[in-house]
This record gives sequence, structure tokens and C-alpha cells, in this order.
Amino acid sequence: MMGVFGEPGLVLTEGDGCYVTDADGRRYLDLLGGIAVNSLGHGHPALVAAVQEQAARLIHTSNLFTTPGQVALGERLLEIAGAPEGSRVFLCNTGSEANEAAFKLARRTGRPDVVVLEGGFHGRTMGAISLTSKEAYRAPFEPLVPGVRRVPYDDVEALRDAVDESVGAVLVEPIQGEAGVVVPSQGYLEAARRITRDAGALLILDEVQTGIARTGEWFGFQTLAPGLVPDAVTVAKGLGGGVPVGGLITFGPEVSGLLTAGQHGTTFGGNPLACAAALAVLDTIAGDGLLTHVVRRGEHIAARIDALGDARVTGTRGRGLLRAVLLRDAVAPQLVVAAREAGFVVNAPTANAVRLAPPLVISDAELDTFVDALPTLLDRAGEKETS
Repeated sequence: MMGVFGEPGLVLTEGDGCYVTDADGRRYLDLLGGIAVNSLGHGHPALVAAVQEQAARLIHTSNLFTTPGQVALGERLLEIAGAPEGSRVFLCNTGSEANEAAFKLARRTGRPDVVVLEGGFHGRTMGAISLTSKEAYRAPFEPLVPGVRRVPYDDVEALRDAVDESVGAVLVEPIQGEAGVVVPSQGYLEAARRITRDAGALLILDEVQTGIARTGEWFGFQTLAPGLVPDAVTVAKGLGGGVPVGGLITFGPEVSGLLTAGQHGTTFGGNPLACAAALAVLDTIAGDGLLTHVVRRGEHIAARIDALGDARVTGTRGRGLLRAVLLRDAVAPQLVVAAREAGFVVNAPTANAVRLAPPLVISDAELDTFVDALPTLLDRAGEKETS
């Protein structure tokens, strides 16, 4: 394998519910969910049955044709997004692809520039990485796509100053996952909506990590800014429960008409297998009441961590089951290793934050095993830092 991911921490061979098993037969509580991907955990019967049934019937057709599942998934995405009449969906495979489509949508306004926020992560393809904040990701591949402006995160005045008649869109993550599960101030998304509307620019929300019930609503913007209507939303990760599928949702006929026949495409996007998986995920989330479940589990783990009273933990951040445990000391990478050795899978987006994005079906009892172990894990992380 090409060394772009570094040395893997584990070789995983099986999954069951909220647990994964490595090649040595050791079991781990998966508190990362494939980085917010495995919405229903591992081996969920509804997802397994949908994939098996569809694989036996039809896996791929190309987008010279359509399928009932593709149409049904488009309709469901418009429904859960609260999109108005005349809205449309473009189905693809990944979050990067979804954001590439959004970038092209912005260019079709006739305005060349896009405004993004410092700390934002939008993918690794050339267009998506041009939008991404972290310089270490961008620098090896410069020159990148021009016309990208960066403004400080959660700064309304800086955003207002940056959005002029040359800006086609503002791209915002409702919660910045890769920056450490950073939540904007109340009213920031609404301010972004007003600023873009006044300037005639699009407001595009990157919901790749926050979408599909992760925050306790179908989309993060519905959690943070109820009633807000964006111009477009990108989605991927949790939509397929582990099967690659993503999409761009455009709101209303004017925005939806910006990309026309021949201006964008994909070979695998919206294939029958991926659509069957996504529909099974959406049906299960709705049918099993997982939106409410996610809110309650998120509140539970935040309260439990706060109740530890451990001075090495300065708090928690996030919504629903996208949470960060904030650390006094820069030992998050060491804590990840200590957690893995103790049978927990988490990750460290920053040196002072550990990210939790477990399957949406996780229980309080499963979450409690991690919280109960956390003080000991911090002890071991401190030992690793000094060794």
C-alpha cells in the first residue's frame, strides 16, 4: 500500500455493533465510527440485508441510465434537508467529490472567488484541498485552484468584509470536525446567510461530517440554526453507513439550474448498491428514533465527562454524537494510543482534543466504559509523554 496514511495502528478484520476486532482477535469499542461513517455500527441487519439483496439484483449501470433507488434517494435527501420545490440532488461517492461539485456550482455563478473559513477541512482532491485550511495539506501541491479567500473562523465582520461582488459562494462547515469539533457562536450561521444573500453569493454548507443525524438532527445546520435555508449542502460519510456514497443538494430552481447537462458527472455515483445502502441507513435512523437517541447519548457522555471533575479535562465540545474531549495538556496523540491499548478507538484531530464520533446506535452503558476508563487513560498518556 502507498504510504500516504502512515503506519496503521491496527489490522481490523471484523465488526459487530459498536465493536471491531483486530487480526489478533482483540476487541475494541469503536468510538470513531470510521470517522463518522458507520452510522449503524458494524453488521447492522438492515444494512446487510439491503446490500445483499441489491448486489444480487443490480450493482452498477452507469449514469447513462437511472434506477428506482437513485430517484428514491434523491427524493429522501430533499425531504430531510427541507429543500423547497425545484431543488435537486447530484449523487457521487465521497465528501471530496461532493465538495468538488459544490466548487463548480460556485463557479457557475459567474463570480470567480469562494470564501472559506480558517480551520475548515473540505477534502483532499485538488479542488477540495484548495478550499481546505491546513497549509501542510496544501503546500506540497501548489499552485492550487485560484480564487479562494480565507477568513477567521466565527468572525462575522471578517466574513462581511470578504464577501463582495466577485464572490460566488461561502463554504462553511456547521461544526469543524477536523479542527477539533469546533462549534461557532450562536447566530453565526444565520449571519453568514444574511451576508451571502445581501451580496448575491451562495451559502454552501459542508455537512460531510455533521450530516445524517450526527448532531441529533438530519443536518448540523438544523441543530445550530433551525429554519435556516442554505443554497446547497454537501453530504457523504454517514449516508451509506460504510458504503461509499455522497451528494450535493441544491436548494430551489435557480441554484439547481446552475450545473447543466455535460458540465459535471461521475461513473460510480448513485449506483444501485450505494443507493440501497443509503436508503437503508435513512430508513433505520427514522424508524428506530435515532435522532432523539443521538441527542440523549450526546448529552449523557458530555455530562458524565464533566462530572469526572478531572483537572486534566477542561471540558467537552460538540453536538449529538460528534464530540471532543478537551485536554489541559497536549497529550491527545498519547491518549489515543493509551485508549487503543485499553480497547477503545478514538482519534486526535489536535494535540489538545480527542474526537468521539461513534455509531449512532451506541448505548449509554458502552459510552460509560470509556468515561470510566478516562482518568486511567490520562495517567497512561502522561507517562507516554514523559517516556
